[in-house]
Amino acid sequence: MQSRPAAAASDGLSETSAQVPAAQVPASGANRSFASLRTIVALMLREMATRYARTPGGYIWAIMEPLAAIIVLSFGFSLVMRTPALGTTFLLFYATGYVPFELYNKVSNTVARAIAFSGPLLRFPSVTWVDAVLARFLVNSLTSILVGVILVSGILMVTDNRAVIDMPAVITALSMTMILGLGIGVLNCALIGLFPIWEVVWSIVTRPLFLASGIFFLYDTMPEFARDILWYNPLIHIIGLSRSAFYPTYAANYVNIPYVVFVSLVLLALGLLLLGRYHRDIMNR
Repeated sequence: MQSRPAAAASDGLSETSAQVPAAQVPASGANRSFASLRTIVALMLREMATRYARTPGGYIWAIMEPLAAIIVLSFGFSLVMRTPALGTTFLLFYATGYVPFELYNKVSNTVARAIAFSGPLLRFPSVTWVDAVLARFLVNSLTSILVGVILVSGILMVTDNRAVIDMPAVITALSMTMILGLGIGVLNCALIGLFPIWEVVWSIVTRPLFLASGIFFLYDTMPEFARDILWYNPLIHIIGLSRSAFYPTYAANYVNIPYVVFVSLVLLALGLLLLGRYHRDIMNR
């Protein structure tokens, strides 16, 4: 008599258990392995859309701005000088100095404002301050390098200059510029976040940098007392190496690559240390 209810209960239990979904296997970490890469790419696309896609002309202005500066410099100095310090064309001489300086300037300035630029997105757990810094670094580095290649190639074609280009030296100079811009940008990102007045101080202190980086002159032609001071400017070494890559007869013996790399890495390490410790305080300001 009681076996039937028991069987019914057993059937009910089995039916209930059949309706309960089986436990899901936890998702493996494989689908998260490229999460940071996808975040960086998304931030890069946002940077490109924000800076260029909404501006009439887009990337054309990224090319026209440095081109206009080089043309103005070349025209102005051609009025007072018959030939540049190297070669026969002012355009190439100033392009070999202006392009590395512009790369450094763009990278350092944009990286310094990476947290402020991506502040709202950093509230999401999947977006970190490292992603924001790398995204701005990559976008502006690649953009400036592409613009530089287009400008220099166009100048070589227009001036019919058959320069023998030392590509390893060009790559080394651009790499040094990127590392230096990243190091200074990361350090300034931390200092500006902690002390907002630092942005004004830095802009005032570095204002003569455009004149003191060897864009208009050769380091070798400066007086000895000036060379003793300017040698500690890493951009002097970068621009000197850049010029030696396009002018085979110019031996920039003063260029010290380990010095530039050491300074850049020290600044980068200090900036990463400060951001790693205080990035939450900077975001909450």
